Amino acid sequence: MVNDTTLLLDLDGVSVMRVERCEDGGRRVHLATADVSARACPACGVLASRVKGSSATTRPRDLPYGERGLEFFWHKRRWFCREPACPRASFTEQIPQIPAGARLTERLRSTAGRRIRDAGSTVIQATRDLHLSWPTVMDAFRTVAHEVVEAPLPEVGVLGIDETRRGKTKWEEDPDTGKWRLARDRWHTGFVDALGNGGLLGQVEGRTVADVLAWLATTPLEWKKRIRYVAIDMSATYRAAVRTGLPDAIVVVDHFHVVQLANTMLSLVRRRTTAQVRGRRGRASDPEWKARRRLLRNREDLTDEQFARMWNPLLDEGQIGQTLLTAWIAKESLRNLLALARTGPSRHQVGLARWKFLTWCADSDIPEVRTLATTVDRWWPEIASFIDTGHSNAKSEGINRVIKLVARNAFGFRNATNQRLRTRCVTTRRARGHIRRTHFMQCPGHCGPCCNRRHSSSTSASAFWPRNFSICMSSFRMASLKRAALSASTARTCAAPSSLTDVSSIRN
Repeated sequence: MVNDTTLLLDLDGVSVMRVERCEDGGRRVHLATADVSARACPACGVLASRVKGSSATTRPRDLPYGERGLEFFWHKRRWFCREPACPRASFTEQIPQIPAGARLTERLRSTAGRRIRDAGSTVIQATRDLHLSWPTVMDAFRTVAHEVVEAPLPEVGVLGIDETRRGKTKWEEDPDTGKWRLARDRWHTGFVDALGNGGLLGQVEGRTVADVLAWLATTPLEWKKRIRYVAIDMSATYRAAVRTGLPDAIVVVDHFHVVQLANTMLSLVRRRTTAQVRGRRGRASDPEWKARRRLLRNREDLTDEQFARMWNPLLDEGQIGQTLLTAWIAKESLRNLLALARTGPSRHQVGLARWKFLTWCADSDIPEVRTLATTVDRWWPEIASFIDTGHSNAKSEGINRVIKLVARNAFGFRNATNQRLRTRCVTTRRARGHIRRTHFMQCPGHCGPCCNRRHSSSTSASAFWPRNFSICMSSFRMASLKRAALSASTARTCAAPSSLTDVSSIRN
């Protein structure tokens, strides 16, 4: 029997007989079997024709409807199997949505698993929303998550490799020596589609060469042959693993970590020179302490006033200031070298920028600056690959953020396998079509910085025109003039001096 209530319930294999209002305000739905195949014997498959005694009533749970939900009463019949050779004499009706002995409908179980897999919900949140137990929801998640794990890997042209720490480090005291030793330091190495939307391709516990090679050994040979580049941070371990496991791939070092290395060098120089000259740690009244943040910022991100407040006091400070400015110029020279990426530079341009950086570092007597130059020279083939291709490991860093977010939402994981399963599902939602990128377009005339409104491409552009377009365009022209003036000022004040003595001659 098909009626409007049955269509509204939309549960395949059953029909609604009647609906009752309970004393507590809930609704009780009485169901009858509407699928002829439910009379088929589970053992032999022959359709039964003789009913055995009275009907049985079960109370399967389904998705919540409204604030109070529904309470199901399924009145199903028992049947005699008419096949003499069948070992099963009788059976009870069952349908795909409600198998024999099931307390939940299949769509409720599937929804519980997909809330974690596709919606990024935690297990405990899904249990509260669907009024289920933690083991039930976790089992449902494992069932639907295996569809993601067992799916074939997408084609990858640029592979990103990076590590994330799993939990905090644990130290323990040696009872014999009294010294503290590292007792636990757990890591996960992640493999990411660094160019496409494949997301996290896999994770392995540990961050050694053997761990990386173990994961690569599980991937098809044809899939590995399609990988042309591998983006990593400045890790010699990952570089050695890639050279062994992917000998035809070109290693590309991520430029963010190169700049981070230069900023670390600059901070080390500041701390060392302050301790040597002043005999103490830095204080808030010291010029180098006041400029510590501006020294780490990009030159183009500093206004003329901010640059002058950093540069001039350090020039007047003597040895500390000149040492810091020398290290700062080395950092900016390295950034100028990396800035050639994605601009189509010639070999002459790259060689000249590299020569300027190495010459400046070699002429200085600062140990940290020379160490930076040595490290860059040691990693030059990988840095040159970045300048040629522009590939980075940015997507790995973004996925690492999601991995840490999942761990925080779950208040940590005791089971590493469950953690890898959760993060794999959450970080591949875009590849599976559960997160869609919104495409935006600019205003007519490219009003740019004066208009902060991002306009969806699905809406007519005329609906988002600024009210006073002439004022909008004039603001854009003023912003362009300011950027041009800043570029001219940068070229005047940020030109690298040819020697250390020339540093004191530069005055803004």
